[in-house]
Amino acid sequence: MAEVVFYFDFGSPNAYLAHKVIPEIERRTGAKFRYVPALLGGIFKATGNRSPAEAFAGIPAKLAYEGRETQRFVKKHGITEYARNPHFPVNTLQIMRGAVAAQRLGIFEAYVEAVYRAMWVDGLKMDDPAVIETALTTAGLPAVELMALTADPGVKQALIANTEEAVAHGVFGSPSFLVGGELFFGKDRLRDVEEELEAHVA
Repeated sequence: MAEVVFYFDFGSPNAYLAHKVIPEIERRTGAKFRYVPALLGGIFKATGNRSPAEAFAGIPAKLAYEGRETQRFVKKHGITEYARNPHFPVNTLQIMRGAVAAQRLGIFEAYVEAVYRAMWVDGLKMDDPAVIETALTTAGLPAVELMALTADPGVKQALIANTEEAVAHGVFGSPSFLVGGELFFGKDRLRDVEEELEAHVA
């Protein structure tokens, strides 16, 4: 089975939107996307990149266009659960460490779904520990155990290692995808990802 490495950070709305489309691609291609949590702040620092909101702050027309593109993407893919987070940008360090902790506990997929819903459907302030704990508990996850594990040195180091690995592969933002040795950036490159997968199978 072909594999796509998906470097993601919960703080990226475009990574969330890609996440909503990925199951369609997996069904069509038989490929599997392997989710790798990588801290976007660390990637930005290592590569000299900035978020679009910051980079294009002085170009209102560019930001407005990005908003229209997002709505087109949502409509095209029939995404019914998406709302801008009123607390954006959110410091994702703890919830990203939580993703690594969830991998250790064998509940990674459920954790990803819960946190993405909290961020981009419910619009919660997911850099507030009390809010995080409540969201995880509501989702039926072991919130106290997960929150405790985010302070574990091994969990912290694993997230750093993931982030460094992403940068080593040329990643500069989220969402980023690796098919074989080929890097693709952005939700709008998912069609290219699919074509690359088809080329690998052919």
